[in-house]
Amino acid sequence: MKLLVHPAVSERRLRRMEAAAASMAIVQAHDEARAVAEIADADALFGYLTPAMLKAAKKLRWVQAPTASMEKFLFPELAASPVVVTNMRGIFSDVIADHVFGFILCFAKNFHCYIRQQMQAAWHVLGRAPGELPGYGGPGEVHPSDEAAITLADSTLGVIGLGGIGAETARRGLAFGMRVLGVDPKADAPAGVWLRRFDQLDEVLGQSDFVVIAAPHTPETFKLFNRERIRKMKKTAYVINVGRGVIVDLADLTASLEAGDIAGAGLDVFEIEPLPADHPLWRMPNVIITPHTAAASPRVAERHLATLLDNLRRFVTGKPLLNVVDKAKWY
Repeated sequence: MKLLVHPAVSERRLRRMEAAAASMAIVQAHDEARAVAEIADADALFGYLTPAMLKAAKKLRWVQAPTASMEKFLFPELAASPVVVTNMRGIFSDVIADHVFGFILCFAKNFHCYIRQQMQAAWHVLGRAPGELPGYGGPGEVHPSDEAAITLADSTLGVIGLGGIGAETARRGLAFGMRVLGVDPKADAPAGVWLRRFDQLDEVLGQSDFVVIAAPHTPETFKLFNRERIRKMKKTAYVINVGRGVIVDLADLTASLEAGDIAGAGLDVFEIEPLPADHPLWRMPNVIITPHTAAASPRVAERHLATLLDNLRRFVTGKPLLNVVDKAKWY
């Protein structure tokens, strides 16, 4: 058997792949022309497959994608072919869920405001008049500054997409004492999560204080969050997107934030990347932007390699592969 690697990987990674592949020959291709030539008699591929490569393949049975997302990997001929595609889903779940709660905690405790104040050396408690001293008028009285913070245990978390990332996000919400609603077409959810179907999405949006988009990009989720849908959310709610940028219509989200349809947004992915330097979102005080870094972690590289090596061993020994993609659904 033969495995084609395109594009080429480091020598260290190649040595570990060779150990896992046992008697399977591994050939690297540094460019597409070489890949087209080498794939003719390859049984498997690790890397990116192009239409020209698929057309030249005579024996190809399995492709291990180097990514979790499939919208840019799949093309019609591959989707229609019998070639099995596996991906890297699952290796980022806890890391991205941590990023989500970074956004949530920032908004709940107003860190996004206080960090900006720090840059101006401004000592000001949100909800309190400038110069006003802390204190309460009497027992049971609510001070204005108390209203500026959000208690997570009093909040509802709506998670759109309960795959690996969504499920880990939901579990963290439960650990903080939040009421957690999940929207997903599948029939199960982490214990303690109230599961809803996609036809109940608007109902979930109307109940949630934080809406986390963790769904994959599919034909059904493309621009799922337009102006009309965003207006289904509470005006006091925050939307957080760590799924795919195209799930949220960028112009509509911007308009909603400018109009005060929602309280704010935590965004790691965008319909246009990089986000243009002159885009209004950069200057909005109720928006936190990270440059598609939610999956960043020193652990990811080793997890990525471990998934590849596990599937290599499985392929060589005829065992079921992990992370098989439903090519019709894009995940």
